[in-house]
Amino acid sequence: MPDDFLPRAAPRATERPAPSWAKKPPPKSKAANRTTKITARKYAAPRDPHDHAHTIAEKVLDAWYRNFGGSSIDVPLGTVAALCLLRNVPGIADWILNLQPEDLPGLFKEVYLGHWINRPDLINRAIRLHDWAWNPEPDQQQLRAVHAVTHAAVNTGLFDLTGHDDPWRRSEADVLSPLLTGLRHKSDKKWRGEYHTPASITDAMAQMTVDAGFVKPGMSFCDPAVGSGTMLRSVAQRLRDLGLNTHDFHWYGNDIDALSAGCAAVNAIVWDLGPHCLIGHADSLAPDDDYAKAHAEAKEAFEQRNRYLDTAHTLVAWDQAFALLDEVMPQAAAV
Repeated sequence: MPDDFLPRAAPRATERPAPSWAKKPPPKSKAANRTTKITARKYAAPRDPHDHAHTIAEKVLDAWYRNFGGSSIDVPLGTVAALCLLRNVPGIADWILNLQPEDLPGLFKEVYLGHWINRPDLINRAIRLHDWAWNPEPDQQQLRAVHAVTHAAVNTGLFDLTGHDDPWRRSEADVLSPLLTGLRHKSDKKWRGEYHTPASITDAMAQMTVDAGFVKPGMSFCDPAVGSGTMLRSVAQRLRDLGLNTHDFHWYGNDIDALSAGCAAVNAIVWDLGPHCLIGHADSLAPDDDYAKAHAEAKEAFEQRNRYLDTAHTLVAWDQAFALLDEVMPQAAAV
C-alpha cells in the first residue's frame, strides 16, 4: 500500500515572508557526528499539569526558533501532536532521542497512519499537522529544528502528561493549546480572533454545568468555536469524575481555523473522547450546516479507509496465492 494515500493539504496561495532571524546562517548539526547513546533527562515536572503544558510549549518554541525552523508553524505543532499520540512504553523516550533528524518524518507518518486505521476522520481533519512529513525532499535545516523540538518535548516530560494508558491522566492538560497560541504571531491572533479559553475557566464551567443529576449517557456536547478542544477536555474530565464513560456521549467541535481543528482532532484521540466524536472545519456563523458537512466528510473518510483496506487485503491474498503457486509448481514438475 503506498504511504501517500492520506489526502494532502491544498498548497497555500502565498507564503509568509521569512523573519529577519531566518536570514542568518543556520548552525551546523552535530547529530550526524554523534556516537554515544542519548538517554532521556529526568524532568521535575510542575505539580500543576497546566503549568507543565505551558512549560513544554515554551521549551518547544525556544528549540524551534533557536534552530532556525522557519515560519511554518504546522511543523513544530505537528511534531508535538504526533508525540502526544504515543504511549509511554519503557524505553520509547530513549529510542526516540537516538533517532537522526532524517528518521523523524517516517516515525511521525507511522504514528498518524496507525491512528488513521481506527479514526480516519480525525486524522484527515489533522491533515495540516502531518502533511509536511510526506515531503519527498524535506528541508534539512527544518529537519534539524524538528529534531531539536522532539528533544525539547521529550526531555521536558511530554510523555508524563500524554503517554499514560489511563485516559484520565492523559486528559489533565492540553499541551497543544499553549503551543499553538505561542506559535501564532500577535497580528494573526488579533485578525483571527483566536484567544483560547484558559483551562481554569473551562474546568470551572464544566463543574457548574455538568451536574450529576442532569447528565445522562447519550447526551451531546457541542462547541462551535472549539479551538484545540479545551472545553471538551474539561467536560470529559468532569464526566469521568462522576463515574461516567466518555464513549457513551456525543461530542461535536467545530473551528474556522484548520490548525485549531487539527489540534482538536488529535486531542480527541489523546483524551479518548470515544467513537461518537466529530470535529469539523467550517464557519459556524455561515448559513451552511457545518455539522452536516463535518458528518459527510467523516463518512467519506471511513469509506475511503475501507476501500484502501479492501485493496490491501486483496493484494496480500494475491501475494500468498502466487507464493503458494511458486512452491507447488517445482514439485509438480518433478513428478
